[in-house]
Amino acid sequence: MTANKYGNFLTVLLILLIVGTVIGVGFLAYNFVIKPKIDDDRTIEAIEEFDKNAEEEQKPDEDTQLEENTITTIEPNQSQGSSGSTTKKKTYYEGFVMIGYITIPKTNVKEPILDIVTPESLDTAVAALYPSNPQLNEPGNVVIIGHNYRNGKFFSDNDKLSVGDKILIKDATGRELSYTIYQKFQTTEQDTSFYTRDTKGIAEITLSTCTDDSKARIIILARAE
Repeated sequence: MTANKYGNFLTVLLILLIVGTVIGVGFLAYNFVIKPKIDDDRTIEAIEEFDKNAEEEQKPDEDTQLEENTITTIEPNQSQGSSGSTTKKKTYYEGFVMIGYITIPKTNVKEPILDIVTPESLDTAVAALYPSNPQLNEPGNVVIIGHNYRNGKFFSDNDKLSVGDKILIKDATGRELSYTIYQKFQTTEQDTSFYTRDTKGIAEITLSTCTDDSKARIIILARAE
């Protein structure tokens, strides 16, 4: 009887181990294979939609021109200005407004740039932190921050970037500028001294992310060509 109970215990234990292994493998497969693929597909779709909207803004057809001359579109929570102009169509990514997207060829990064910094938005993509109403590819400095997940996602590989490397920024007008990195350094999370630097009328960007040990920030300064 005792041997039988012991055998049943081993059988149950074996079943639990098998179930646990299957669950563990499934969890790893989802997080490292399935979810990244889903995220990549969503990112590609959002960027394609962003490009389409930007192209439509640049080349409206005659019907759209007629509508713009006769109809005023007002988005929710926005009041009509004195000009009565039509609001540009926005592209949303996971519920957040895209103001553009960033491409870093060296690290194989292509991510939406969101217009607001919150814990949720930073879990979704990279985002413009400064200034409060960022205008991409315009004179001045725009600070773009992103997580370092240590897995190649977002700004995880920014430590591999060097002076002279290129960064591409595309804005809502459809214009894409190439930026060249001219400085890279580490600083504290509280340091914002480089936000308001004098760019001498040139468009610049700052990329900010944490180091692998999360004890400092990797800061990259780049200037439009």
